Amino acid sequence: MNTEDTISAICTGLGGAISIIRISGPESLRVAGQIWHGRAALGHANARKMLLGKISPKNNLDGEPALAVYMPGPNSYTGDNIVELHCHGGTLAVRRAFDAVVAAGARLAEPGEFTFRAFVNGKMDLTQAEAVADLIYAHSDMALHLAERQIAGALKNQINQRRASLIDILSECESRMDFTEENLDWTDADIFIEKIYAICRDIDKLKASGKEGVILRNGIRVVLAGKPNVGKSSLLNLLLGYERAIVTQLPGTTRDTLEETANIRNIPVRLTDTAGIREATDLIEGLGIDRSRKTIKESQLVFWMLDAASASISEDIKEMEKHVADHRNVIAIWNKLDLAGNSPLPDLKYPSARISVTVRTGINELMDLFEQAVWGFPHTEEPEIAVSSRHAALLDETLAALPEAAAMLKSSDWELAAVHLRAAIAALGSITGENVSPDILENIFSRFCIGK
Repeated sequence: MNTEDTISAICTGLGGAISIIRISGPESLRVAGQIWHGRAALGHANARKMLLGKISPKNNLDGEPALAVYMPGPNSYTGDNIVELHCHGGTLAVRRAFDAVVAAGARLAEPGEFTFRAFVNGKMDLTQAEAVADLIYAHSDMALHLAERQIAGALKNQINQRRASLIDILSECESRMDFTEENLDWTDADIFIEKIYAICRDIDKLKASGKEGVILRNGIRVVLAGKPNVGKSSLLNLLLGYERAIVTQLPGTTRDTLEETANIRNIPVRLTDTAGIREATDLIEGLGIDRSRKTIKESQLVFWMLDAASASISEDIKEMEKHVADHRNVIAIWNKLDLAGNSPLPDLKYPSARISVTVRTGINELMDLFEQAVWGFPHTEEPEIAVSSRHAALLDETLAALPEAAAMLKSSDWELAAVHLRAAIAALGSITGENVSPDILENIFSRFCIGK
């Protein structure tokens, strides 16, 4: 991305009460001055003060009222000079104002370009820049708090501490190569070896947080499956907290998959309600059932619902086992417990919950099973750090290089030890952006929205 141009974008969604246009770059003050006019002029004398004026490219009295604030670099979000115009929302008014900004000399910012400039100008490292995107797309409080901690530097500090320790060890290796004839006070190699293995243990802990990171950033795909009229759509509505799916007593009401996003126990979830699986009565229902089977295979967790009041429980269980036999993550849900009376229910080989959607019983027990299925281990508090898949891959590279470096130190092969240490240092540096390819940067920032 070009970091010399003056860029601009509408930073708020169209249609709201207020819209913000951000202008960043060396000409931001000049550009803003051509379209915004107030009693007090934008400039250093009024830096970081919200000023009232009008957006009026021709400096006439017909302009739209707007607030403006000038934030000189380097103490701004991007590190460049920034002007923000706070104008009326809607669609037409803000579009007209933005067109005037572009006509005055700014160009449309690319996705993530403001944050990219903040990274280039040293306002944040790459882990913090990535966390900005995580903050925008967070779908749960836990994901939001994780992003906030990463923006504050939690992961950056962990990586930089280990990287600095490895640089110290590398410095001694290189000194030993440069001053082989000198009788200097070298540090014992065993001390460095112990430090390397301590760093390996720390990195292992960081890498172990990757599962939490993937779940909190990407969410988990849960499919509601089972025979017709077992309560799938009713459970979907209950979990969402509103009536999303049509519910009737007629079997086969749901004819296609129905997807919605939910936040369950602080876990972002993509819920998919499916057509009841049975012998289809017509072509359309058959297509819906085929799609249901495909969705089950692609899901990460299956809620297979069974009718606790059914007269054919044994056949229903066989039908379930046929469709989920190859799935690793299944929760069987006995619904309509309020209609089952005292009839005993058979034990299943899958974790099972006994609920009634109608009278709202057993839902907490189902959610407990859901949490256990998602995390796979006790999860009683928010993680301080949860690395992404990109971070985890680079941590793997680091862990591959460090034992080799320790082995070379043990045999006093300083040159080869230095080679492996440099590889580990480079991998950690790629996490924070100390050394990272332009292609990786483009991939990361292209995921941002325009205006961020």
